[in-house]
Amino acid sequence: VQKHSVHTLVFRSLKRTHDMFVADNAKPIPLDEESHKVKMAVKLRTEYGLVLHMPSLKENLREKGGPNTGDPYGHKQYSGSQGQELEYMITGTHPYPPGPGVALTADTKVQRMPSESAAQSLAVALPASQSRLDANRTAAGVGDIYRHAGISERSQPPGMSVAMVEAGGNKNSALMAKKAPTMPKPQWHPPWKLYRVISGHLGWVRCIAVEPGNQWFVTGSADRTIKIWDLASGKLKLSLTGHISTVRGVIVSARSPYLFSCGEDKQVKCWDLEYNKVIRHYHGHLSAVYGLDLHPTIDVLVTCSRDSTARIWDVRTKASVHTLSGHTNAVATVKCQAAEPQIITGSHDTTIRLWDLVAGKTRVTLTNHKKSVRAVVLHPRHYTFASGSPDNIKQWKFPDGNFIQNLSGHNAIINTLAVNSDGVLVSGADNGTMHLWDWRTGYNFQRVHAAVQPGSLDSESGIFACVFDQSESRLLTAEADKTIKVYKEDDTATEETHPVSWKPEIIKRKRF
Repeated sequence: VQKHSVHTLVFRSLKRTHDMFVADNAKPIPLDEESHKVKMAVKLRTEYGLVLHMPSLKENLREKGGPNTGDPYGHKQYSGSQGQELEYMITGTHPYPPGPGVALTADTKVQRMPSESAAQSLAVALPASQSRLDANRTAAGVGDIYRHAGISERSQPPGMSVAMVEAGGNKNSALMAKKAPTMPKPQWHPPWKLYRVISGHLGWVRCIAVEPGNQWFVTGSADRTIKIWDLASGKLKLSLTGHISTVRGVIVSARSPYLFSCGEDKQVKCWDLEYNKVIRHYHGHLSAVYGLDLHPTIDVLVTCSRDSTARIWDVRTKASVHTLSGHTNAVATVKCQAAEPQIITGSHDTTIRLWDLVAGKTRVTLTNHKKSVRAVVLHPRHYTFASGSPDNIKQWKFPDGNFIQNLSGHNAIINTLAVNSDGVLVSGADNGTMHLWDWRTGYNFQRVHAAVQPGSLDSESGIFACVFDQSESRLLTAEADKTIKVYKEDDTATEETHPVSWKPEIIKRKRF
């Protein structure tokens, strides 16, 4: 027999235990009927015991008699004949004076009796009468046990026993087991259709950005060039050369006539669009730079890289203000916002980090994703954001990164996300598929898989980046077949011609 160390044996035992219980991970514990009934009985007694005895009970009379002495509260009760239907006698309010300071006399007292319909609706909601419970019950109830033991019935509220829950009286809705929440009906969005394909690059189109004036847009490609296109006509206006490797990120400043770009050559460049020349370089990254973003209110540029860091640069002085280190793998995406926390990064180490720009430190680390986070998008109106990963698209709430919901169904490597003010979220994947979602409900209302450019391989159908223009009426995608595709909403579509195939589903809100 081969001898093993205690350490090895302990870990083998741990692994066996883990394998045995891994299937039950995160599953709710099955409901035990007996303990649930006891819990409901206790809840009924503690929370509703004081009001259960209030309505007076009346049964169809076989012989009239005085009040039942067994009732400790002195309500009138009559013994009913078997087989006849039971009725409740609903009494009105107590006598009270018609105004403040008026003495309560036979002349001034007011006593309102309930209407017939109100009495009927109340009777329907009332629990079953004691005689009906006695008729249905086969075993002795708690009340019977108390009586036989010599304890007065007064020690517990009348009409209360475990049989109340067991014998099938009308349960109060507060005692019912809560149902899982169902998905609200999504807002209707018109479907999007392809209406223009723009070609001109000689390599994969890796990034895309629309300028603030909505006149043109810019793309960066694996052919090492940056191209500027007219948004209305789709014609090429300008080509910029300077990078010596794939261009992975472009963004146009809203505060100055500058275009910023980054690439796999470790370079971050600032282009002056009045002279179409590079005027600044930002040196510091040790590996390929995968993405960049501009702060909306201050002159700060943020870049992220394969060297597992994000860097904050002063646009004018070219100085590196902070190096955001903490990720343990390549940082794939970075986003800025004016409110705290100001910087959000997604990484191949499966985490998302929310950073404090002033301190240059992590504020929150979100570890819910199981796979690389390649895309993050901020909602333009709500204080929320979404992250894309091959396992799920997840929605989060600022400022602490509280989890909102999962958007499941896009089973591919998600490279890019975009969202507009109307609540349309777009996810583009490595296999060329594009899913459109309703932001609020997470409903997937359209799936698109556009044909690749003639002459391209079918495998070259990836979507690397997508963005809405400033009017949010056009959607532009940068693709692996060297083209830019432009989509617009179908003007002819209505809710009648394209109905939402909506089914109320159980919301999957698991914390992993």
